[in-house]
Amino acid sequence: MSAAPQSGSGYAAAGAPTVAFVAADTEPAQTALAELRRRWHPVEPEEADIIVALGGDGFMLETLHRFLDRHVPIYGMHRGTVGFLMNEFRPDGLLDRLVRAQPVVLHPLQMTARTRRGETHQALAINEVSLLRQGRQAAKVRVMVDGIVRLDELMGDGVLVATPVGSTAYNLSAHGPIIPVAAGILALTPISAFRPRRWRGALLPHGAKIGFEVLEADKRPVSATADYTEIRDVLQVEVCETRSVTFTLLFDPEHNLEERVFKEQFLS
Repeated sequence: MSAAPQSGSGYAAAGAPTVAFVAADTEPAQTALAELRRRWHPVEPEEADIIVALGGDGFMLETLHRFLDRHVPIYGMHRGTVGFLMNEFRPDGLLDRLVRAQPVVLHPLQMTARTRRGETHQALAINEVSLLRQGRQAAKVRVMVDGIVRLDELMGDGVLVATPVGSTAYNLSAHGPIIPVAAGILALTPISAFRPRRWRGALLPHGAKIGFEVLEADKRPVSATADYTEIRDVLQVEVCETRSVTFTLLFDPEHNLEERVFKEQFLS
């Protein structure tokens, strides 16, 4: 997924936006939702100019997927565990914050997975597409980029393709690189690789088409997951960025996403 920061949300000239609130099921998120509803006269998400999501990063991903067809920006406020994609929770001055917020347009990854049963599934990923072993034995996966075999056999717990935004999530935990938001690069990262043991992954242009072929699938079953959509017993998986789909997140200017990702490279 590539992401492009843009200046200004445009609501200052157009008038106050209509706002809807959605929240995770956790107590902090539900308490925040009740407080904001007392202060505002929100509309339903289907009618809003902006949707405010209360929760953590997982809930933000769910909200982006849920309202994809609405094509409206999502402004997150942190009421969860991890808040990398969220703004600080401050009910005071929310309208001014929404008017000043900076949009970041994201293009997700599209996963196409073919299973042992002959089924084909598609799903979108804002963070990453990951292939993971389903059983006790390591997975064996052939890796292709733009139709060329780059690794004839990768053996380990799995492999993932991460977007710049997702590069600070599971990808970072798997010792993959942090990618600046505007870099136009995807991370291809092994997960606990046994063979080739010294391969640490690759950086690919955002237009690359990545293919995976599961080897010895009967003995070493593999699942494929795009964000939170999991497909079991896959044989082949194709991953590419799709420019025809966009998600828009809003961030306070003093806590913009590009700066957050950049700063992650210097944390000890």
